[in-house]
Amino acid sequence: MTSFITETVLKIFLVIALFQICSAGRKLSEVVQDQPQPLTYHNGPLLSGKITVNLIWYGKFKPSERAIVSDFVTSLSSPAPPLNNQPSVALWWKTTEKYYHLSSKKSSLSLSLGKQILDENYSLGKSLKNKQIVELASKGDQKNAINVVLTASDVAVEGFCMSRCGTHGSALGSTSGHTKAKKYSKFAYIWVGNSQTQCPGQCAWPFHQPIYGPQAAPLTAPNNNVGLDGMVINLASLFAGTVTNPFGNGYFQGPAEAPLEASSACPGVYGKGAYPGYAGNLLVDATTGASYNAHGNNGRKYLLPALYDPSTSSCSTLV
Repeated sequence: MTSFITETVLKIFLVIALFQICSAGRKLSEVVQDQPQPLTYHNGPLLSGKITVNLIWYGKFKPSERAIVSDFVTSLSSPAPPLNNQPSVALWWKTTEKYYHLSSKKSSLSLSLGKQILDENYSLGKSLKNKQIVELASKGDQKNAINVVLTASDVAVEGFCMSRCGTHGSALGSTSGHTKAKKYSKFAYIWVGNSQTQCPGQCAWPFHQPIYGPQAAPLTAPNNNVGLDGMVINLASLFAGTVTNPFGNGYFQGPAEAPLEASSACPGVYGKGAYPGYAGNLLVDATTGASYNAHGNNGRKYLLPALYDPSTSSCSTLV
């Protein structure tokens, strides 16, 4: 099962208008209701236990760019409480815990940053198919892991910018046992592309003007990097979908081939008062003018998408 980040149709009051955004599992023909429909639990496993997040960097990324993403990953389970009750990445992630409390298997999840694998020489070329994304993902550990493939701005990926900004799914991996025969098990993976030069209006909104829908001035990216800050938004959405619906039989609504998941059920919402073309009431950095809604490790600020809260059947935002 693969979940796609695609274009979305939103409802503005009684008028339906087309507005293109980046969210996991959205189909072009779908309409977002004022109140999202409840996500259904399909009795499958959620990711649980101690899970390592391995980052596979494909193409050229500066060390400062890789740090934006790695700091986000470590912020998900940061033990340090937010200062002065400031909204944090860890607090945003806590909404996913509610899915575990509702499932019949009352498990828990702990994420940590694992290996970072660099493929700066484009070992598979600069035009990738879906099967090559899985091949790259398999370079990471395949047990108790989420392997994240991040492609550089000059890499074309099948469906990228036309129907999706990233994907999550699962693939069959192998682990060697004590016998000659290999044991096979599924592992979860995520792919996100850097859209900065290819389609920032599709995959890096609200840090770039959308190519369709209501036009407003783009917001300033909190890490001063439209491509990487856009990747964090999509990665955050896909992380939430991965842990709550890793193998296609967890929490989702709609068809399993194109499901609405924990984040994609709340497209385009980043703060209270959001509507098509407006991300919501966000925090603004007094020095840089950047818009954000979450504090992370190493003094980072991020903009993270709303998550569907199963306890209230509504979209939950930090601000």
